[in-house]
Amino acid sequence: MPPSIWINTGELSGDMHGAALLEALRALAPDLSCTGMGGPYLRAAGQQAMLRVEDLSVMGITEVIAYLPRIFSMLRDIRAELARTRPDAVVLIDAPEFNFRVAKAATDLGIPVYYYISPKIWAWRTGRVQFIKRHVRRMLSILPFEVDFYRRHGMEVDYVGNPLVDMVDWPALAAIAPVAGRIGLMPGSRRKEVESLMPAFGDAARLMLEHRPGLEFHCMRAPSTTEAALRALWPQDIPLHIVAPEDRYHAVRSCQMLIAASGTATLETALIGTPTLVTYKVSPFSYWLGRKLVKVRFAALPNLVLDREVFPELLQEKATGPVIAQHAAAWLDAPEALAAVRSELDVLRTMLGEPGAAGRAARIIIDDLTGRKQQD
Repeated sequence: MPPSIWINTGELSGDMHGAALLEALRALAPDLSCTGMGGPYLRAAGQQAMLRVEDLSVMGITEVIAYLPRIFSMLRDIRAELARTRPDAVVLIDAPEFNFRVAKAATDLGIPVYYYISPKIWAWRTGRVQFIKRHVRRMLSILPFEVDFYRRHGMEVDYVGNPLVDMVDWPALAAIAPVAGRIGLMPGSRRKEVESLMPAFGDAARLMLEHRPGLEFHCMRAPSTTEAALRALWPQDIPLHIVAPEDRYHAVRSCQMLIAASGTATLETALIGTPTLVTYKVSPFSYWLGRKLVKVRFAALPNLVLDREVFPELLQEKATGPVIAQHAAAWLDAPEALAAVRSELDVLRTMLGEPGAAGRAARIIIDDLTGRKQQD
């Protein structure tokens, strides 16, 4: 029988990677069937999405609490569907708070679990390595520093390189010259994320325009966000160009600098080579708790990979219009500072592996499943 796989992504940022993995799996096993929980990219790649990741797009501790009834209902549906269909494998993508429960449900049913894109347990709750040892057959890592982390905890992982290297076509983008005075905005994909950051971006834009009237602002729209929602949070008297999701890489490369929400997108901007101010804001309690629990020096992935703060991190009380404008001005007033950041990003690009991460992950999964079936 053709293999059947359940792919579960709990974040919109993981949806793109899930879609690329599904395409790579089908290149190796054309008759493979895929169901699960996904977003627009996975659905376009052919997943029969039993649940939509858009319905789980929340952030922060207090924000999640309000969604708990919906989350538990989705988990019950997944357990029931796994028990009914018995797929050959479950592939989980990041989102540990949700996906760990899916992992337990799958292993209780005897279904092997493959984790593509390690959850960030190296940042906090490192004891969850023991859970992964019990419930995950193969961990497929995409960040180089994760290999040493898992080894320190007595676990080997498969490092496959970073899938963003495939998505960001650097040779094509390198020819695009940044436009002086063009500022890119990336307020995120979650509704609350956008609602908390977009007004601060607007405040910063107004302050920046006081000293540089020629600046222009280009906002990269996430697939889950509408243009109307973005404009409703932006000052009506300041021109704003909205960039469609499929055009974002070229638009990001054309910007002199960016102001972005912390997350996977900052690794994309780093690979594209555009200096980025990293911002984030959650509820005061979520931030207080995060400060107590998080064990890494930096919030932004590029800074973690390079092990130094190349992208300034403007978090919580620093994610305000005046502070953002101040840091933006420091870059715009010093072209040599922007050039130094771009040189650091050239180094980062060499640290994330060769293209083909999804293909390597797919090969590991298919080969392992084949070997397991032969043993059975």
